Amino acid sequence: MIRIKPCYMDGRWIDAGGRDVRELVNPATEEIYGQVALGTDEDVERAVAAARRACPSFAATRREERLSLLENILAAYRRHYEEFVAAITLEMGAPVTLSREAQAAAGPDQLEATIAALAAMEPVRRIGNAAIHREAIGVCGLITPWNWPISQIVCKVAPALAAGCTMVLKPSEMTPYSAELFARVLEEAGVPPGVFNLVHGDGRTVGSALAAHPGIDMVSFTGSTAAGIEVAIRAAPTVKRVCQELGGKSPNILLPDADFEHAVPQAVAMCMDNTGQSCNAPTRLLVPQARHDEVLAMAEAAARKLIVGDPQDPATEIGPLASAIQFERVRRHIDAGSREGAVLVTGGDMAGQQRGYFMAPAIFGAVRPSMSIAQEEIFGPVLAVMPYRDEAEAIAIANDTRYGLSAYVSSADTERALRVAARLRAGNVHINGAALEASAPFGGYRQSGNGREQGVFGIEEFTEVKAVIMA
Repeated sequence: MIRIKPCYMDGRWIDAGGRDVRELVNPATEEIYGQVALGTDEDVERAVAAARRACPSFAATRREERLSLLENILAAYRRHYEEFVAAITLEMGAPVTLSREAQAAAGPDQLEATIAALAAMEPVRRIGNAAIHREAIGVCGLITPWNWPISQIVCKVAPALAAGCTMVLKPSEMTPYSAELFARVLEEAGVPPGVFNLVHGDGRTVGSALAAHPGIDMVSFTGSTAAGIEVAIRAAPTVKRVCQELGGKSPNILLPDADFEHAVPQAVAMCMDNTGQSCNAPTRLLVPQARHDEVLAMAEAAARKLIVGDPQDPATEIGPLASAIQFERVRRHIDAGSREGAVLVTGGDMAGQQRGYFMAPAIFGAVRPSMSIAQEEIFGPVLAVMPYRDEAEAIAIANDTRYGLSAYVSSADTERALRVAARLRAGNVHINGAALEASAPFGGYRQSGNGREQGVFGIEEFTEVKAVIMA
């Protein structure tokens, strides 16, 4: 039984001591594998106080010192790499191959990108007779989700450290194991006491306290749009900066000249990756109306080939959904899609599994823009195939959403794909299946959030801009 302590603050681990605990459930087996002791409002007060004490000295460190610290963290992470793989597979059900090649791999990827960005940043920029400085914003509250637990922790902690900020992290209460491992990596790497603090707990208690706390200068939040709105409301009275990466309903446009034999299976795989539990998953597949039925058959065949099963098996491609709550939520969306007239051609069942929160990849056809499965973020292995009449309608359908995180375009004509990309209201547009770039800014338009993560843009989010103007 794994028992996770509630807090790490001021360089010390805090014992549980009669606190409320949350049981941790393996989503592949529905068995309890551990407990996490939950933090309190008082813990947040102490963690923020520790971060504020450490802030002046850490903000004054030289860039070379912070680069050395980040290099130490990277080396320590690599020493514990397989522990992260095992933790992520256990706590959220990510297939072990995905954990090793993508989930855990996101940690060093983000660290390397941050190190490169910090090394390349100009310490002072000149505009006329003004010197423009970027200074650490101060104490940051970091609130991270369960679906990419280490990726989202590192893409907040690393740039915050790079900027010279101190911080309090509240990871998801569903994935505390990997968060504790990362805290131990930071401890091993020599992060000074009080610079990094960790408080486990739920959003209603610890998350709300962080967002509202007057001693927090900035909140960086990743999660659902609904939760992001609550964070912003809590933060508003103190006029702190709020940087948010929220939900998505990303379109994937296959233009008529795309290589459908390649693009359709790729579209299915990208949607179903991480069991569909990614905010930037391309969950709406937009295809020429004349080829809708053909594409639907191709998508069905591709979905049926995906291997659903034990996440510990290296051959598994689709693991369980992360929790019973998530499983029931996805089921409700699938039922709603059928009621509204979309055609479910495959999936939506338990994929022959007797236990665990497994779901076979679901493919819907004849989906109209007004349907809930075309508008709501399902966060599960569900792909909506949507017909369009011409390029203009494809763009209109793609933009017909309150979200704007990512979009995807496939075409044999790169210039045409780029012209379409220019008209899409999204923070990231992927051409012909291009993967994410760890140094490029990541974030969305509209209700997908504000601000950007990763690389130089990620570091700049944790800074204030000062103009020193000389006579």
